[in-house]
Amino acid sequence: MTLTIYNTLTRHQEPFETVEPGKVKMYYCGVTVYDYCHLGHARACIIWDVVRRYLQFLGYEVTYIQNFTDIDDKILNRARQENSSMEAVAERYIQAYFEDMTRLNVKEADAYPRATHTMNGIQRLIFELEQKGYAYPADGDVYYAVKQFPEYGKLSGRKLEDLQAGASGRVDAEDPEGRKKQEPFDFALWKAAKPGEPAWESPWGAGRPGWHIECSAMVRDRLGDTIDIHAGGADLIFPHHENEIAQSEAVTGKSLSHYWMHNGMVKVNGEKMSKSLGNFITIRELLDRPTDPMAVRLFVLQAHYRKPIDFTDEAIAAATNGWHTLREGLLFGHQYGEQLGWNEEIGGQGGQGGQGGQGGQGGQRSNSSHQPLATHPTLNSRLPTPDSLIPEVVQRFKEAVNDDFNFPNGLAVLQPLAKELAREGNLLVHQGKTETPPKELQRQWHTLVTLAEVLGFTVTIEAETTTHDGLSDPEIEAMLEQRQAARKAKNFAESDRIRDELQARGITVIDSRDGTRWHRN
Repeated sequence: MTLTIYNTLTRHQEPFETVEPGKVKMYYCGVTVYDYCHLGHARACIIWDVVRRYLQFLGYEVTYIQNFTDIDDKILNRARQENSSMEAVAERYIQAYFEDMTRLNVKEADAYPRATHTMNGIQRLIFELEQKGYAYPADGDVYYAVKQFPEYGKLSGRKLEDLQAGASGRVDAEDPEGRKKQEPFDFALWKAAKPGEPAWESPWGAGRPGWHIECSAMVRDRLGDTIDIHAGGADLIFPHHENEIAQSEAVTGKSLSHYWMHNGMVKVNGEKMSKSLGNFITIRELLDRPTDPMAVRLFVLQAHYRKPIDFTDEAIAAATNGWHTLREGLLFGHQYGEQLGWNEEIGGQGGQGGQGGQGGQGGQRSNSSHQPLATHPTLNSRLPTPDSLIPEVVQRFKEAVNDDFNFPNGLAVLQPLAKELAREGNLLVHQGKTETPPKELQRQWHTLVTLAEVLGFTVTIEAETTTHDGLSDPEIEAMLEQRQAARKAKNFAESDRIRDELQARGITVIDSRDGTRWHRN
């Protein structure tokens, strides 16, 4: 089965074919750097990180570009509040972004263009739009004439007449910007300078770019006229991505992107995340609770990327449990390889035939003091050879994920491997032998760590081996079965004793209508 992708543009799932054989040009609309990244950013960055990793696993050479919007009203407002500058605010939150992504094991992009570093490309694109009749100046501003682009709305499915009717009811006669526009739905490409705000010289006077033109220019500057994948959150379909198409394709006459991919939104306890509701959670707040970053990654990948997900305490506890099982399987080779007589070097995670560069190679993080992703000694330091993997498992994994990047089904292929390795490790500890021959266990482990790396899961030996002295997952499950039996027998004193013993050994038990869950503290 070949890789197929749901294309927002066509509203169909299509076979993946690249512009240039063996190579993928991929652009992700990154963050506006005025605050710390939140759960929505975590989901998007993890999703597109794994899409990129999987494409490399399939053998593609991937050029992955992610922008920073570093000039915006929100950034300027934050700078005023802090009596700071736009540059200082943007730089601080760019640095914070890299810190958060390092903790989540998100690989660095090949380059991180910024709007303020792309001013020549932005102005050149606006000039070409004006020359072709798609843009018009108005008292220092420049606007895109939406009616001039007949295909406007093809990504979002919105009709121009509906936009016109909706916009006309929202136009304020006293709004100076509204009076400048030829049509109420036209949008700004260039904004005239306002007192006290940063500005750049241009053929239309001092000012700064509109938001939409920035991404069109950065895509063109870094990847060319046509790319393979343009990715972002579903909230960007309209107007941002719709406007990108109108700007870019009006100038080049070519398709901006062959595939448009969008991830679903994150809710918190069933409600949209917002500061006004008090459920706004940043990545660092979540990780500092503490929550294991790999549990966050598992939580994200347990749902299909196009579907919304609901963040709850129960959901993250379940993901934490799932990660502990997967982690125990990933640690198997380090803990038991020598005892089992594995006489060759035990390496690990990595893709088969992946051609893509390592994170950070070619990345341009101008004026940023961020250091490259940490390279802690892990189990994943060497690549296993293809013949050390189990072909049937690798094939099932590919068949699952090839269906529009179905990472939940890919995870479902890994989980039995991890559970089996954890069970064999438990047998080895308590009975001194395993049921499965050592060489077969080695192949299972090599397969697990290879495919886990495709999904971005990793363990650090120094940090993780200390947990081996505690209860294993099977031991915890056995104690919970004893507790459940006690509860059925209405022996609540025994039930409480088991719960308290688990708590004393660092295991929190959560009872709910859906059953009993647990996580390590």
